[in-house]
Amino acid sequence: MNSVHVNNISLVYAAGLVLIALFISYRQKLGLNRDMIISVVRAIIQLTIVGYLLKYIFVLNNVLVTGAMVLIIIFNAAHNAAGRGSGIPKLFWPSFLAILISTGITMGGLVWSGAIKFIPSQIVPIAGMIASNSMVAIGLCYRQMKTKFHDMHQAVEERLALGATAFQACGDIVRACIKTGMQPTIDSAKTYGIVSLPGMMSGLIFAGVDPVYAIKYQIMVVFMLLSATSLGSVCSCYIAYHRFFSDDLQLIDRLAKENQK
Repeated sequence: MNSVHVNNISLVYAAGLVLIALFISYRQKLGLNRDMIISVVRAIIQLTIVGYLLKYIFVLNNVLVTGAMVLIIIFNAAHNAAGRGSGIPKLFWPSFLAILISTGITMGGLVWSGAIKFIPSQIVPIAGMIASNSMVAIGLCYRQMKTKFHDMHQAVEERLALGATAFQACGDIVRACIKTGMQPTIDSAKTYGIVSLPGMMSGLIFAGVDPVYAIKYQIMVVFMLLSATSLGSVCSCYIAYHRFFSDDLQLIDRLAKENQK
């Protein structure tokens, strides 16, 4: 296996690549310089802390600590997913439940099949991949839901006036939002191996692992992410659509309310 080392000098040189993005933002007057600098600094600090924390957790190899780390990952993912649905109230717990279900079922299947072992060096990175993809899918669902309910406001109200239940009035919106959440993962899977060599496969190959062996892990990741994003999208959408109706079954246009603020 090849030995891969990135020293501090290499990182300093690589940091120069950020200047390209900063220059483009400055020349095009995008106003992203401050955000890029903050994001880079945050990434460095967060990754450094997590790196030392994971080193300790891997050495400790304790089931309870591993489970606690997974819950922390899910908690943070839910917090970020809920933030992407600004204007829709009380989204944290639906997001937490959706990510918990998608992560738990997907990881449970992988452990049960023997694809991974319940050890921190495998469970924690896999949990992070699953939770982050579920988070992105759920965030897309929330944004699409606000737009769809706004655009189809009249159609939904007409169905309610004819005696439809909340789900009967907006079932097509819920299904469209679930599709929106799942679509990026499906589209990415179509280009694997032809356009892109995905993260896990590239990392293993870069570390010197046989490409054929690395492919098996990447195929597992494809199955894993399809499961996670579908479960996360379904769970979040079926809970969140209730937030667009009052107790009296009156439709609430969340996007219009957000724009008025």
